[in-house]
Amino acid sequence: MKEALYYSPEDKAVRCLLCPHECKIAPDGTGICRVRKNISGKLFSLTYGKVSSMSMDPVEKKPLYHFYPGSGILSVGSVGCNFKCPWCQNSEISRPASVSRNLREVEIDELIKIAKARDSAGIAYTYNEPLINYEFLLECSKQFHKNKLKNVLVTNGFVNEGPFAELLPSIDAANIDVKFFNDSLYREMCGGNFGKVMRTVGMMFGAEKHVELTFCVVTKANDGKADFEKFVDRVRSLSADIPLHISRYFPSFNYREEPTPLSTLYEFRDIAVKKLNFVYLGNVAEETNTYCPSCRTLLIKRKGYFVEKTGLEGNTCAKCGKIISGAF
Repeated sequence: MKEALYYSPEDKAVRCLLCPHECKIAPDGTGICRVRKNISGKLFSLTYGKVSSMSMDPVEKKPLYHFYPGSGILSVGSVGCNFKCPWCQNSEISRPASVSRNLREVEIDELIKIAKARDSAGIAYTYNEPLINYEFLLECSKQFHKNKLKNVLVTNGFVNEGPFAELLPSIDAANIDVKFFNDSLYREMCGGNFGKVMRTVGMMFGAEKHVELTFCVVTKANDGKADFEKFVDRVRSLSADIPLHISRYFPSFNYREEPTPLSTLYEFRDIAVKKLNFVYLGNVAEETNTYCPSCRTLLIKRKGYFVEKTGLEGNTCAKCGKIISGAF
């Protein structure tokens, strides 16, 4: 265990200040995430240095398409989440029956050695929500940077401004999963807030960190075109160059509606490409190529996790010289 960095005592309870839930936690209780516990009036992280999953993944699996494409990255996850999405595809670790279930203790030095031995671009904090394991994430990311390795977040982006500002200097890239544009549905179905999530996106962008977004189109939940159009407008207000992954939903956990119709995904893509330069479909069996938004030259060819850079010279289009957003 590790004492938490962001909390305040309230009599015998404690107030967690890591994410916008700001849970008031009674003695021996945990917050919504179930991994931060009040022990004798102090808040502790129960998952510091503990992982449930660890593997080498293509960076495209995060998904990140504009961040060292074709690279492998050491990917680690623990348990717990501060959301309650009924269609969660990793519910075994995000909502485990026991926090201590099948967890392996790891040292940061061990992760660095593994990353270097496997020629990893760095480390991706993924599988469950990484920000709730904040203390380990903060220390690990600093050590990886000292070793010239990259830090990647795969996150729901639901975190308070202060903790994220402290973490941000050590983060190189993130894919942030945006669930809804509609705030009431965000709160009802996931326990989130669109404005707070987009604040995290804006902080990444403002700090000149690489950020990509995922929007999973869930049948009868967030598949309204009017709301999606507003979301696209909000992304464009930051930058038309932020890559957007429109992902197909499949039934899982406690949500059993039909998979997203392909026709709906294509409609959403048609909406997005009118205002954003890089739009990709996820969880579908088709090529997800990158084209120059200026001259339409094929820059990166992708089929599954096979990646071939065909029209790039560094960060520019080899044909017209346009600078392409990302790290290539």
